[in-house]
Amino acid sequence: MKHIKNILIQIEKGKLTANEAIVRLDRFEEDLGFARVDIDRLRRRKLSEVIYCPGKTNEQLAKIMLALKKRGQNIFATRASLEQYEYVKKVIPEAVYHSVPQVITADFKPLPAKKGLVVIVSAGTSDIPVAEEAALSAERMGAVVKKVYDVGVAGLHRMFKHLALFKKARAIVVVAGMEGALPSVIGGLIDKPVIAVPTSIGYGTGFHGITPLLAMLNSCVPGVVVVNIDNGFGAGVAAGMINRLGEK
Repeated sequence: MKHIKNILIQIEKGKLTANEAIVRLDRFEEDLGFARVDIDRLRRRKLSEVIYCPGKTNEQLAKIMLALKKRGQNIFATRASLEQYEYVKKVIPEAVYHSVPQVITADFKPLPAKKGLVVIVSAGTSDIPVAEEAALSAERMGAVVKKVYDVGVAGLHRMFKHLALFKKARAIVVVAGMEGALPSVIGGLIDKPVIAVPTSIGYGTGFHGITPLLAMLNSCVPGVVVVNIDNGFGAGVAAGMINRLGEK
């Protein structure tokens, strides 16, 4: 808003014409017709616009990515198929496919220096794709990331030996399906923010993640917050933002 206000003040003082103002305002977004790429998001949030790939054609994905590349902004595209990556790679040679979290990245400027600590925990091996999405998101925001996988409540003793690591973290992302109990267990043992991620892993009455979602929302442990089902990206960004606060 500050940039827009400055432009309006310059128009008011007669230092800018309407056409010149339009050119400057266009720097905040790129209108592709089917998408308006938010170029200004990097300035506002220190994170470029992230592309959600499902539902987009290969051509649309490539054009959005090229708009970011033209502005020198890094690319982060979630839930990307191998087919989408193979198409994009022909247009953007710098593209890299992270197969487990199904993410495409391409870097045109240095990533933030790694600082602090975010710990990513998964209850089971089947939860790892969502956990990896969270880990990659937090890493690209400048967090040192440590991973602790397959320490769910069915074998709770596996988790206790990692408590010292959990206590060093600025934030912890806990990914769990089935009954979704692990975030409450960890949250009750440490004094750090816990971001719970319910996954769609489980049998019929798990209702594709509804059961762990409700369990996490009903946690009696204060300080446990919950993101949407399978939303590793959202959890990783939240953890990365918390981690940044430790530098101030």
